[in-house]
Amino acid sequence: MHESKFSRSILKAAMALTLVTAALGAHASADKPGEGVKITPAFPTVDEERFRGEVALAGLRELGYDVQTPKETEYATMVLAVGFGDADFTVNAWDKLHASFYEKAGGDANLVKTGNVLPGVLQGYLIDKKTADQYHIQYITDLKKPEIAKLFDTDGDGKADMTGCNPGWGCELVIEHQMKAYDLQKSIHVNQGSYFALMADTITRYKEGKPVLYYTWMPQWVAGVLVEGRDVVWLEVPKTDLPGGDNTLDTTYEGKNLGFAIDRVQALVNRKFADKNPAAVKFLSLMQIPAADESAQNLKMQQGEKSQADIQRHTQEWIAAHQAQFEGWVKAARAAAVQASN
Repeated sequence: MHESKFSRSILKAAMALTLVTAALGAHASADKPGEGVKITPAFPTVDEERFRGEVALAGLRELGYDVQTPKETEYATMVLAVGFGDADFTVNAWDKLHASFYEKAGGDANLVKTGNVLPGVLQGYLIDKKTADQYHIQYITDLKKPEIAKLFDTDGDGKADMTGCNPGWGCELVIEHQMKAYDLQKSIHVNQGSYFALMADTITRYKEGKPVLYYTWMPQWVAGVLVEGRDVVWLEVPKTDLPGGDNTLDTTYEGKNLGFAIDRVQALVNRKFADKNPAAVKFLSLMQIPAADESAQNLKMQQGEKSQADIQRHTQEWIAAHQAQFEGWVKAARAAAVQASN
C-alpha cells in the first residue's frame, strides 16, 4: 500500500517535470524559432553596405539562427547565389537597378523579394555648384558643347572626365546606355576603377577649386562631404532613357529628372528557405535603416572607422539607439513563426 502510493507520487512528479520541461522547451522554441537552422548571408564587396547587413545578422541571431560566414561577391553574383541556394538571403538588392539580376536568378520562382530595407535611394550625375552657376549648366547634355566639356577635362583629350561606378554594380550599365542615348560619347570620358578611390581624387580636385563631374548615389558618405545644393548640384537629363526600355519609371527628384529610377533596397530570400523560415522572412520584411543613418555611418568609415570591429560597434550603437523598434521586429518575427506552426 505504502509502496503503491509512493510509486504514484513518483509517477506524478515525473509527469509534472515532463510537462514543465515541455513547456520550457516550447517557450524556448517560440523565443528562438531559428534555433538549429544555419543561415548564410550574401553581401556585396562594398564595405559601405555592410552596416545594414550587420543589423540583419543581429536580428537573426536574436531569433536563434546559426549565422554562417557571409559570401561576399559582386551584385549580380550575389543575387544568383541567393536565387540558386548558395546563400539564403541578402539585404543589398536594389529593386529597380538590379531587376535584370533578379530575373536571371529565377525571379519569383526562386526568390522572395520583401521589405523596404533602405527607402528613397537616389542616383545621378553631379557637378560643382560654382561651375554650374558660372556657366549656366543644367543638363548633362550641356557638356556636348566643347567649351563646357573642356572645363572638366583632366587629361587634355578635350573630353569631360566623369567619375563613374564600378563594373558589376549595375549602375555602369545605365551610364553606358545613357552616354549613347544622349550622344555624349564624344564629349564625356567615364573613368572606372575603384569608385571610392576615384571619388577621393574628385573631392581633392573640388577642394582645390577645380570643376568636378561625377556619378553618385545616396545615401552614402560622399553626400556628406559634397553636399547637394551647397557644394554640388544634380544635372538633369533631357528625357528618361533606361537600358531596360521601361521609361515610365519615376526618375524625378524635387522637380529634376535625374535619369535614374528613384529606388529602394530590399531583402531577397531564397524561396525554399523562406517557405521553411517565416521568422527570418518577417524580420527582414520589417527591418529598415533610415537613409540619413546609413549616410552617417558611412561617413564614420570614410573618416577612419572602417574595420570590421568598427562596423560591428556602429551596428550595436544603432540598435541601442533604436532598441524598441528593433525588439518590435524580433517580436513580430517570433509571432510569425508561431502562427505558421499552428
